[in-house]
Formats: sequence, C-alpha cells, structure tokens
Amino acid sequence: MNQEYQHIIGKAAELYNKFGIRSVTMDDIARELGMSKKTLYKFVSNKEDLVQDFVVHFDKWGKCNMRDIIDRNLDTIEELIELIRCITEVLKNYNPATYYDLKKYYLDYYRQWRKERRNNIYLAMKENIVKGKSEGIYRKEIDEDIVSRVYVSRIANCFANEMFTISELTSWKFIREMLIYHIHAIANQNGISLFYQKLKVIENQSD
Repeated sequence: MNQEYQHIIGKAAELYNKFGIRSVTMDDIARELGMSKKTLYKFVSNKEDLVQDFVVHFDKWGKCNMRDIIDRNLDTIEELIELIRCITEVLKNYNPATYYDLKKYYLDYYRQWRKERRNNIYLAMKENIVKGKSEGIYRKEIDEDIVSRVYVSRIANCFANEMFTISELTSWKFIREMLIYHIHAIANQNGISLFYQKLKVIENQSD
C-alpha cells in the first residue's frame, strides 16, 4: 500500500469514526482530502472497497498498536499496563454509529473486523501471561488460554452494556480498578508487589 493511499484510508477512517460509515460519502472524503472525486477514484474503485480496506487496517489508525507494545520488550507488568491503556484508547474512539453501520450494511466486514480485533487482544494478553509465568510473577497454575478468552469477553461486553459510559470506561479510575482486578486474579505475591510498585510510580508521575 503506497503512502498516498494510506493517507486516503486514514482520512476515511477519521470520518467514519466521527460520523459513521453510512452518512460519509465519497464526495465528503474527497473534499476532506482536498482532491476531486475523479482523483479519489484513481485510488479506489468504490466506497465498498474503501470500507473493506478501512476494516482491514482499522487498528492502524488508532493511537496505539498492541503488537508494537509487545515488541518493545517491556517488563511484564509495564507491558500489561500499556496493553490495557491501548485497549482503553480503542474505547475512547468508539462511535456506536460506525459499528452499527458496519454491522448493518457490511456484515461480512463487521465479522472480519470483530474476529481480528478479538484475536489481537487475545494473543496480546496470552503472550503477557506466558511471559509473566516464565518470569515467576504470575501463578504457574493459571490457564493462559481461558484467562485470555475471559478478558476478551469482558472487553467485548464493555461495548454492549449500559452500566458505564464511554467516559467512565476510559477514565484512570476505571483502568486502575481493572488492572488491580486482573493482577489479583493472575499474579503471585511477588507479581502483586511489583504491580503496586509500578502503579505507585505511575500515579506519582501523574500528580
């Protein structure tokens, strides 16, 4: 994918995430890009193809990427904190209209996107648990497959329930409680101690 087409998808993603997919026309995208619709069609055949590429590259337009975090080789606790912050950034960009349009008008693409995103979260959390077990800070007896799938299920439910607003879900207070909840479920005493040390540093830096 060349750089100019990346820019086109990125601009389309901004508009889709802000206004929903259905209401954003190719004219709107061309206008935001500062090009004619004729020029836009040199890069993409139709709106459906653009939506498909938007889905394929969806997570690249967020403010973080879970694979990038894992590749940084942070220590296990720091990696977990950054992963959960990353997931929170996804929630911040959540627009019900975008997902509604995707599910209603582009069902195959919606299923593709949902499967890919859930798999990305699952793999990242599973790798973190395996890493923590090897370092002796997570409990050896936990099943990383089951725990990771449970975590993905909890995240998916965040999009569907009405118990919390998006601002509540993305607040530090909520992130902190979810981190504590998760750590106490998977870590041994050494891991819990390390976590609170890291948490204290983070909160002191934010004061």
